[in-house]
Amino acid sequence: MLSRFYFSLVICLLGSFYSAIQAAELKATDWSQWRGPHRDGTVSETMLPESLSEQSLTQVWKIPLGPGYSGPLVTADRIFVTETIDQKTEVVRALNRKTGNQIWKQAWPGTISVPFFAKENGDWIRATPAYDGERLYVAGIRDVLVCLDATSGEILWRIDFVEKLNSPPPAFGFASSPLIVGDSLFVQAGGGLCKVDKLTGEIIWRTLEDGGGMFGSAFSSPYYATLNGVPQLIVQTRTTLAGINPDDGAPLWKQDIPAFRGMNILTPTVHENSVFTSSYGGKSFLFTPGKTGEQTAPQETWTNRAQGYMSSPLIIEDHIYLHLRNQRLTCIDFKTGETRWTTTPYGKYWSMVTDGKKILALDQTGDLLLIQANPQKFELLDRRKVADDSWAHIAVSGNEIFIRALDHLAVYRWKTSETGN
Repeated sequence: MLSRFYFSLVICLLGSFYSAIQAAELKATDWSQWRGPHRDGTVSETMLPESLSEQSLTQVWKIPLGPGYSGPLVTADRIFVTETIDQKTEVVRALNRKTGNQIWKQAWPGTISVPFFAKENGDWIRATPAYDGERLYVAGIRDVLVCLDATSGEILWRIDFVEKLNSPPPAFGFASSPLIVGDSLFVQAGGGLCKVDKLTGEIIWRTLEDGGGMFGSAFSSPYYATLNGVPQLIVQTRTTLAGINPDDGAPLWKQDIPAFRGMNILTPTVHENSVFTSSYGGKSFLFTPGKTGEQTAPQETWTNRAQGYMSSPLIIEDHIYLHLRNQRLTCIDFKTGETRWTTTPYGKYWSMVTDGKKILALDQTGDLLLIQANPQKFELLDRRKVADDSWAHIAVSGNEIFIRALDHLAVYRWKTSETGN
């Protein structure tokens, strides 16, 4: 009996050691998940280009793809992309980063017909996968989660949340991007928030159950942070913002977030122990949860009339840069909630990346925008057409930009002072 205990202990320790090695394999320049290495649109290992001109920013290669909204993931030598083929099959591809040549391909049946009023947003794969250095976790539109070996593309495990939890299919598809924390995976699927063992695919718990279907099933993606000394998952459902204990799924705090038809879509952003979010048909909020870790309501620091929609914000030097429901970009003072400036309209959606000084934004119309992060005024530095239609999140790794348009993937490289190329 004792030897069996020690054997189990050794296996457990080896598993923890193995997981630590895998986590260490991720580099700071890897674009490994939704909104990048820090899940907040920031890059720390590079400075964004000074210009978007063809002389400064060169297209390296471009390949056609079926439609999809999933952002590309990027490692030192590979790119992972998804697509939907013939409105019936979901495909994942691993590509050579230098050439765009295919390394492997995996596919499974996957399609859904979204409600007629959302048809312009398509019936194809939506969520951005997550990568842990060894495995790729892909959310299929029919509320399935598939774990792939990133080297070979082999399917290691698969969860069908509709079948497993007897939950209704999400009417708008699986839109929430998976989050990896240690050996766990957190997904807003199955009509709630689920914690999954990332090695086995076992569902450990489900919380924040919302019924799924038409009026449940989250659009937003979870975020992990420590607020006032309390580690927690920041989760936005269709109607609620919450802090969740990652160990047992217990809510630490909850806050109702009003929005038209529950259209809370963007990913909440954390800064200085507070959480910023903005809702469609509601307004913008800054909340500060308590320090105890017990279930208490967060403090509402301020509100602002600005209405976000799908675009997740950036926070740079105590200022929030948010693309709005009315298609304008606005700058809000993080400390006071005061609006500093608002632009004229652009496209319906922006994905944004910042190096702390400049913002690189991909407009839904296919315009790539380079903006100075200036709270005093809107300062557009450069602009370049790179696609006709793009809803997938832009990715940046090293001195390269990865544009997932609706019908292709393109890689652009800018010149740096260190390399000259």
